[in-house]
Amino acid sequence: MTVAIEVELPTGVTTVSADWDQGTNGATVVIAHGAGTGKDHPFLTGFASGLYEQGFSTLRFNFPYVELGRRMPGPAAHAIATWNAVVGFARSVDPEAAIWAAGKSYGGRMASMAVAEGMTVDGLVYLGYPLHAPGKPEKPRAEHLPAIAVPQLFIEGTNDPFIQPVSQFDEVVATCQDARVVWIEGGGHTFEIKGHRREASDIGSSLVTFVSEFAGR
Repeated sequence: MTVAIEVELPTGVTTVSADWDQGTNGATVVIAHGAGTGKDHPFLTGFASGLYEQGFSTLRFNFPYVELGRRMPGPAAHAIATWNAVVGFARSVDPEAAIWAAGKSYGGRMASMAVAEGMTVDGLVYLGYPLHAPGKPEKPRAEHLPAIAVPQLFIEGTNDPFIQPVSQFDEVVATCQDARVVWIEGGGHTFEIKGHRREASDIGSSLVTFVSEFAGR
């Protein structure tokens, strides 16, 4: 079911589109896209479909800049406001459900910032956390992570340029209160593996087991 969710931004009220599928297991996964895509990218639709088959309710949404047809993300405050609005919608639809915030790259990082600023969810799932821009490990995006008390699941490719050197990433994860890492051997930032051609939707759905196990622990 496609829905429109109202978001109160610092610049005024806007709406974002989202796709809601009601599951059966008492948990909702809210899913955000990466910086260069939108909610309908095959990776995310495959990921959401796999979760739904496991019984999860899913809510995939767009950030405001995508709704405006722009390619580059807007201010972080806009993304954080959007996360709060979307989680609020999910809670209004199914008040008793546990809520997990999941995001591909940028979308996951914005979820973590929202939680660090007070957004309430039961856990966070990062589908390729962008610790820093490729080749710029001197500028990590991690200062807020130690403040997060809810469980955090990092799903990461060992060849992802956004977390090299891996030793730096390990040090960051060690500062978290409750964090686990699942490594995809040979995986890049979108979990592609050199020499193994797979559809993006299949890659997305292949990560569902890790999320299901983590949410159910």
